Amino acid sequence: MTDNPRPNAPSTGTHSHDGLLPPSRLGKDGRSLSAASFTSAKPAQSYTRSMNIPGSFAPELKSYVSRVDLARTDSYGAIDDLHDSTISSEQRQTAYRDRIEKELKIKVGTENLLEALNVKNAKQAREQRKVVELALHTSNRKIAQLQSDLEAEVQRSKREPQQQPSSPEGRLSQLFRSAPLRSPSHLAERHDRDEDEESGGHDMEVESPTYILGEILQALEAEGMPSDYYVGQANVLVELFKRHQTLKYDLAWSIFGLRMQMVMLSDSREVVAAGYRVMRYAITDRKSLQTIRALQTDYLVILSLVKESKARVEREQALKFIRAFLDVKGGEQEIHPAVARIVVAVANHPDDQLRGIALLTLAEMLLKHPTLVAEAGGLSVLSESMGNGAYSAPETMIDPFLHLMDLPARRGLLKSGFEFSSAFASFTEPVITNAQEDKLKASTKVVAALFKSWFGHDGALVARLSASLYISSLPIRTAVLDLLINILRIKSPSWSSSFIGGRRLTTYGRVTNLRIEQQDSQGTTKQTVDDTQKRSLVQHFTAISLAVLLRQGLLKGLMLAESDAPTQALRRRTSLLIAEVLRMSSELLPSAWSFGLQILPGLFTAAIDFRSDERLQAVATVYQVDSINRTLYRSVSGEDAHARSQHADGSSAARARATSKAQSNATMDETQFRAKMLDTQILNTVNHTKWDWPLIRELIDGPMVNPKRLQEAMITSKMVHRLLGFLRPFKYRFSDASNTKANQRYVRTACALLKMLLETTEGAKYLESNKLVPQIGECLAQQDPMSGITSKTPLFSLERMTDTLVGGYFAMLGVMCSDAKGMQILERWKIINIFYHIVELKDRDDLIRALIMEMDYTLDSHPRIILSKAMTATSKGMRITATKILRKYAMLPIEHASIIGGGAAEWAIKLLVSQLYDPEIEVCEVAIKILEEACNDISSLEYVVKCRPALDHLGEIGAPLLLRFLSTSVGYHYLDGLDYITKEMDDWFLGRNDTYVTIVEASLARALAENPERPGPASEEGLDPQDFGCVPPHFYRELTRTVEGCELLKAKGHFEEFAANIQDFALEAEDPETILKVKGCLWAVGNVGSMELGAPFLEATDVVRWVVVIAEQSQVLTLRGTAFYVLGLISRSLHGQEILAEWGWDGTTNVMGESLGYVLPLDFNKLFALQPASAGVPSGKRDTTTTTMMVRSRRGSLVTDADATNTAILNAIVKLGNTVLTNKALAELNGYRAKKAPGFQKPALFRKAMGLLASHAYRVPQYRFVIDLFDKRVLASIVLEDDEEEAGKDGSEEGSGESEAEGRV
Repeated sequence: MTDNPRPNAPSTGTHSHDGLLPPSRLGKDGRSLSAASFTSAKPAQSYTRSMNIPGSFAPELKSYVSRVDLARTDSYGAIDDLHDSTISSEQRQTAYRDRIEKELKIKVGTENLLEALNVKNAKQAREQRKVVELALHTSNRKIAQLQSDLEAEVQRSKREPQQQPSSPEGRLSQLFRSAPLRSPSHLAERHDRDEDEESGGHDMEVESPTYILGEILQALEAEGMPSDYYVGQANVLVELFKRHQTLKYDLAWSIFGLRMQMVMLSDSREVVAAGYRVMRYAITDRKSLQTIRALQTDYLVILSLVKESKARVEREQALKFIRAFLDVKGGEQEIHPAVARIVVAVANHPDDQLRGIALLTLAEMLLKHPTLVAEAGGLSVLSESMGNGAYSAPETMIDPFLHLMDLPARRGLLKSGFEFSSAFASFTEPVITNAQEDKLKASTKVVAALFKSWFGHDGALVARLSASLYISSLPIRTAVLDLLINILRIKSPSWSSSFIGGRRLTTYGRVTNLRIEQQDSQGTTKQTVDDTQKRSLVQHFTAISLAVLLRQGLLKGLMLAESDAPTQALRRRTSLLIAEVLRMSSELLPSAWSFGLQILPGLFTAAIDFRSDERLQAVATVYQVDSINRTLYRSVSGEDAHARSQHADGSSAARARATSKAQSNATMDETQFRAKMLDTQILNTVNHTKWDWPLIRELIDGPMVNPKRLQEAMITSKMVHRLLGFLRPFKYRFSDASNTKANQRYVRTACALLKMLLETTEGAKYLESNKLVPQIGECLAQQDPMSGITSKTPLFSLERMTDTLVGGYFAMLGVMCSDAKGMQILERWKIINIFYHIVELKDRDDLIRALIMEMDYTLDSHPRIILSKAMTATSKGMRITATKILRKYAMLPIEHASIIGGGAAEWAIKLLVSQLYDPEIEVCEVAIKILEEACNDISSLEYVVKCRPALDHLGEIGAPLLLRFLSTSVGYHYLDGLDYITKEMDDWFLGRNDTYVTIVEASLARALAENPERPGPASEEGLDPQDFGCVPPHFYRELTRTVEGCELLKAKGHFEEFAANIQDFALEAEDPETILKVKGCLWAVGNVGSMELGAPFLEATDVVRWVVVIAEQSQVLTLRGTAFYVLGLISRSLHGQEILAEWGWDGTTNVMGESLGYVLPLDFNKLFALQPASAGVPSGKRDTTTTTMMVRSRRGSLVTDADATNTAILNAIVKLGNTVLTNKALAELNGYRAKKAPGFQKPALFRKAMGLLASHAYRVPQYRFVIDLFDKRVLASIVLEDDEEEAGKDGSEEGSGESEAEGRV
């Protein structure tokens, strides 16, 4: 939608999606007074908060789209003549008045016609009525425009004697007055281009924003203007606030506030909405909120939110206005309980379009001000929303409740977990309708999120979930099984879907072997020093979840569910889940737990009971579970010792099979080989699409390895000649093939062919004499500016690199670079020289990327120099790509034998160290991550230290790599010489421990939020391994790896300080800062205790005892969880296991006796035992302002009035909140309305009524009914504070001041 090009065509303010739509429509002739420069909010926007606008909220609601108006033949063309400088101001004003009178007559006639059409049949007059309505809107907008032009002309004529502008458009104020609805971005447009040149233009930056603000506020003084006029001015004001962020700090609220009051008292819904929007942009801090509330905005917000759905734009902006309070520090304290009550009422209204926004607002209020929401009755509304499917993301509603459950002071606001009952209710209700299915899905999300918290392991909640397995309803059973898979983070094997579909397990041996062969083909990886010490907090958390479920009868419920499964597919799925539970229990739980589970208690008894009819079913279940276990054992990834051993055996077997097959193919006789060549169709046709490419690849990898067979393929049959001819660029067969996934087989076959040829001297000579390589060189020379060879259609153009297979030539050249004979061929045809020149190209990053990514850098030759050149002389993106290539070689083991030029790993590490000095920090960050990963190997770490990198200029980015250096004596002495250790140690002791707590908790939350069935996108080049949920590197852990570090730690005495803090504040439950300090000390102790050299520190301080006390007795759930994870770290060391066994904790070990870092208490009930919560937030901890507000709101229920009628009205309002007495109260209030009770005209009674509404729970229709009883002028008198004199007359008996204070909302 574009602006009207005519000079007088007005516009409303803003192009922002946050703008408000005026009520008018756009004409076909472009004569819109409101929507010409306005774009409405895009449909289907998400509930995403804006970071720049306080309270900004884009609801997922229908957008307001401007409709097309009827075109009018008469236009503003005649008005353009009024801008002629020869016409006086009085003449222009007279012309404006004449046109306004004419348009008013047109409007009256259109209204009469519309009334006549309303009498006709609706179907017959529908189209005519639509046309007339559009014409009526056009007339209204034209009248509004003419009136605004007239007003601007009058104001301009007043200023002319004092100020003589060079032209009517020479100042910004003139533009404001000639087109008051035009946004600031368009105010500089001129009505006439020649006049614009004479005036010399206009510079927006030289205008004073305060002057513009004054102009807008003065324009808002005009009364009787159409609503789109005020909406346009408000949008202009918002744009001004956006451009000048500091302007809102200098507002004169005595004037600005009065203008906003008048705007929000308008009868137009759009104008009121615009007022809320302006007020929202004017918020700065808590003091500004207090100033805004002094304008009686609490009344206005309540009245807006109780309106019907047709006032949606006003209600939406009112709710955004409330949300803006939450964006200000301390702003939640300025939300009055009456406002919170109305938000609760909207959230509890089933058919309200803003219900979702209200629920989310309540959730945020619960996080920041839980007492306010609890007093307003919002806890029950939020609790019900988690299970009734009213909110699209119910799992997010549980976070505020878990936040309250953490501390005992906040826990008292809840009712011992009954708030979560609605989420479990869906698992016991029969699923009949779609609405119930939606509720079941919502409940599943909520329960899954609940089990990702420490409180979710409460025995009563887990027992409800286990009991749901006894319900045989298909939707419920399916949902419960999905939920258990999610909770236990079970990643289904690749063959699970086929097995559930009915296939036999015996068919999966080939799949497993293929998987092992693929894993083995990925190349050799080195054993890292941290592989056996990967501390997965997620696995530890899953272990506790599994233990709690098993204690509440999970296995028994699964076996029952397997026996009475409603479908065969569900039975197989249940069997698969049973097998997974047994496998996980053997891996994650102590032996005392898993031994009793592996015998499947009850199932074997039924299987050997020959007198029972259920014996056959039990035998079938045992057989099925055993078969799944054996298949899982073969296909499980190598995470434990058993799996790694099996993986090694499978890899050996796969290599043996591959070798046996290759040997059998290599010994193929001449007759068989010729028959195979004929079968490939290469010798029969030149059409490559008819060739049997899998068979060609089989011959290349097999028989052609034999020199005799190769000689026959090259000389006798010319098979190789045909293949190389197909690859030649100027044949335009391979080079014109489309770049599709299917055609990539040509590239793979070509690379295998070149590699096979280079393995023999005869093959290398044959390749050298072929035209393939020189033709590739000639095509590359077309991109080399130094070669002098050009072409109108170069083969390696950007389009062909994208659309065809010509990029595959770089893969072939890369194969040749991996062999010394291939390098000689490239040097002979000067292709290496072209490579050097290509790297210097500034506009062909695609060529450079294809070149450096396909080269092989194993040999110490030209490719290494080319890559080093690309790492320094290309763009930032290419330098990052080149740095990532080094990861593959940096992960190789260090070759201790002396090699000229060094091995590939040494070369890669040297280049990575040099990249640490790149001017772009992103390149340095990539190099740091690769070096950090390479340093998992001791020899690589020592080599990196030997390179002596300087990391001071990188700051926090280089800190992880420096921590790696501490793990060896060489690195320790290197860092000690740089005076790094002492400074870093003091830094960690004084504050970094607290930061570490935030990092590890965020990492754990991120890991738990990810679904193992739908993993996140893999990081490019594997540079960012998914370490979420693992213990991040800790300074004290790395320090304790060496004897020198332990001596320094003992000399500093930091560990003793940590132990003392843990002992002194073990049971702290109130102060958040102290709790954070204790968490930091716990992680430091756990990381030191996880090392074998840290055992003396644990012995000397007896700190394990206090960590156990926190894990078993702390009333802060997050602190208890931290202690639980720390005990798992301590169990990593042998001495730590012994200490934990003394305090009643058992650890999990593998078959070698090595600890896996998962511990559980022998007395399991201690782990989740909590003291009963207090009745509520202690009075000493409650905010005094909030308490005063609560008490004041409660007084409303006790308000009486000297007038008996008014007292009866107040009593009827009280009854309205009682379900039993609602009808009676409605009848009484309707009676008083019919009698026109004088109290409905009194502001004092209105205040008391609002006080009652603030102190009781009412629904939105009841709010609306009570407010509609009063005259509209009452609100205006209260907002403008014109009722003081009247209150003095009417309130002599009871004291108007006191009643006003008590009844004020």
